[in-house]
Amino acid sequence: MAQIVFITDKNRQRYLSAIRPVGDFFARAGVHPNVLSLTGLVFSAVAGLLYSQGRFFWAAWVVLFAGICDTLDGHIARQNKKNGPFGAFFDSTLDRYSDMFLFVGLAYFYAGGYSLTAAETEGRPSPWTVVVIILAIAGSFMVSYTRARAEGLGVQCKAGLMQRPERITLLIIGSLLGSIPVAGTLFMKVTLLVLALSVNLTALYRMFYVRNRLAKENEGG
Repeated sequence: MAQIVFITDKNRQRYLSAIRPVGDFFARAGVHPNVLSLTGLVFSAVAGLLYSQGRFFWAAWVVLFAGICDTLDGHIARQNKKNGPFGAFFDSTLDRYSDMFLFVGLAYFYAGGYSLTAAETEGRPSPWTVVVIILAIAGSFMVSYTRARAEGLGVQCKAGLMQRPERITLLIIGSLLGSIPVAGTLFMKVTLLVLALSVNLTALYRMFYVRNRLAKENEGG
């Protein structure tokens, strides 16, 4: 069965080709890949702060820069032969914190959190949206956990639609649409709902995928 993809290989290659010169420059300058990983974490924290204030347009661009850092750290590690197991572990761990910062910012905003520039809330509370965000957080973490647990059992598991690049891309698109006056609020809520559903479906799909792979291995043994 052909697997549905959100980001095609062609578009992925175009993106990598566009940012590769920047990665080559950092590699020649001797920038350690962990520095890029930490920079991506800082960008994500800033994006989370922007989300908490409802600044979706600017948050989208900061998330984009965080994603670029997350891509470049692996490129630099391979270029400078610093792609050891700890680097991969460190990068993956920071990715989870980066995701958390983004969703916490969104949850704060939709819970009616106080603006940094206002003494009162702006009438924004949306409890159901907060629930959706919590489900999106849980699903995103489960997508990563199922892969890590499967690899611990000796099964490579990159199956499913919403891996991290797809999640970040969807969030960026939704954030840009969310900055549109009047209709933006609806676009952002729909994006979060789609994200919550798709990440949890991806986690469930991986459970069945790993089950089938292990069953075939047992039959072959």
